[in-house]
Amino acid sequence: MAVVFALASALSYGISDYLAGVTSRSWDFRLVTAGAQVIGLLTAIVAVLAFPGAGPAAGPVLWGAISGIGSAIGVLALYRGLAVGSMNVVAPLCGVLTSVIPAVVGILLGNHLSAIEVAGIVLALPAVLLVSRQPRPAAGSRAGGGAALGLLAGAGFGLLFVALSQAGTRNGAWPLLSGQAIALLLVLPIAIGGLRATTGATAPGARSLGATAVAGILSGAANILYLVATGFGELAIVGVLSSLYPAGTVLIARFRLAEHWSRTQIIGMLAAAVAVVLVVLG
Repeated sequence: MAVVFALASALSYGISDYLAGVTSRSWDFRLVTAGAQVIGLLTAIVAVLAFPGAGPAAGPVLWGAISGIGSAIGVLALYRGLAVGSMNVVAPLCGVLTSVIPAVVGILLGNHLSAIEVAGIVLALPAVLLVSRQPRPAAGSRAGGGAALGLLAGAGFGLLFVALSQAGTRNGAWPLLSGQAIALLLVLPIAIGGLRATTGATAPGARSLGATAVAGILSGAANILYLVATGFGELAIVGVLSSLYPAGTVLIARFRLAEHWSRTQIIGMLAAAVAVVLVVLG
């Protein structure tokens, strides 16, 4: 079950990132981030009502708040990177660091892994890198800035994954609520700056608003799926599988935009599939 929920979270994260990234190219990324976080908070409220667990407790709520810090850092850095056309640099670094951090922390915490599971995790790391690579740099992108944003985003999402894993599932979705609330509080001041910068600009269309709302719903759903996955499996495994979310972005771009996969991306997708099989067999 851990594998199923982790992969479902990866797909939700990937589609959410695709929608937010595309929208950030026509609307200020700070406003896209804030809008998605608002919807994510509403999603967390619904999750708490549906899955209250044992109720709020200091420890899990605190870990949830820490996950919110990671979420705010991750989405701001990622959306900014996608907005300036650095996807070919940002996405691979973000994906790899997001997978490495939970894997390392999980092992340090004493996660028990079989040799086959270790092989799957090791194979998943380059798979994320290969899937995320784009055929050519986007016009006007800056490799240095993209690298910094990718590393920052990956560190943020890595913190999100580790913190939610530590929060556990006993207290239901309460860690998600505190996490989304903190993320929104951190994003709002930056979003206000974006609102001032766009004063007088053309208001976003219904498509941009709709895409932002769906991105927020999917991001919130991905957090829920990831949290549930941690209740069934080890952090090292769940974190690595959920970090395969770039594959979700590539898949939706393939079917939505009819984008062609490069040879590198095809190899990465095959490697990711083999990695998942190894983890399941383990």
